[in-house]
Amino acid sequence: MDAILRRELAERFKGSVAGWVWAITAPLLSLIVYTVAFAGGPVKLPGGGESGSNFDYALFIFGGLIAFNLFSEMAYRAPSLLHEYAHFIKQTIFPAEMLPIISTLRATVYATIGLVLMLIAQFALTGTLHLTVLLLPLWFVPFVAFLIGLTWLLSAAGAFTRDTAYLMMTVAPLLMFATPVFFSTDTFSPTLKLIFYINVLTGFIEVLRYLVVFGQIPDPLVCLWVLFCSLVTFYFGFWFFGKQRDSIADVI
Repeated sequence: MDAILRRELAERFKGSVAGWVWAITAPLLSLIVYTVAFAGGPVKLPGGGESGSNFDYALFIFGGLIAFNLFSEMAYRAPSLLHEYAHFIKQTIFPAEMLPIISTLRATVYATIGLVLMLIAQFALTGTLHLTVLLLPLWFVPFVAFLIGLTWLLSAAGAFTRDTAYLMMTVAPLLMFATPVFFSTDTFSPTLKLIFYINVLTGFIEVLRYLVVFGQIPDPLVCLWVLFCSLVTFYFGFWFFGKQRDSIADVI
């Protein structure tokens, strides 16, 4: 497992001179662009209840993108993951169910770099960090569990049909507009807000923002909802992968 994880981490910047520098440069440039884009003055933070600086709104968007980009990376890659390692699965006794875990951990490493950069930038430019950031592990672990379950599900389905990959390529970009990456659901009516929360990414993104940007404890009902979705996705994905595991080597 360690060897495959190291390979996964090395593959991302294979052939690059700068290597891991890009893992820091990409999110840093994004944060700078968002800050400059909203440099016109104070803006009204959705959900914050108070006016904030252009940098606050840059963090608001950046936090949403960290979560959404991590999800979309796994959604795009998962359907073809087992095909990438077809020779490995067929020629060794390595448990195939570990590949989705390793792949998710690789993506999580880069997302963590972006999250750390977000916290550093907030402290450097505002001189403070909210104490609620100490609760970030309580957000991070369920989100990773959700992604592992999703990757189990999509990789097993993708082993049998390429349609899974085409489905994700079609749905994932549309989800960005159905997910509050650039806006908040706090101004919506209760009915519309409930509809948006059917998309579990909404809950994960808003919990992250409340902890880091607003410095507030998220709504307990939202926390329970994302935890429930995380556990259901994790166990359903594991069950589905296990059900198809004996046939996977024959179809990839």
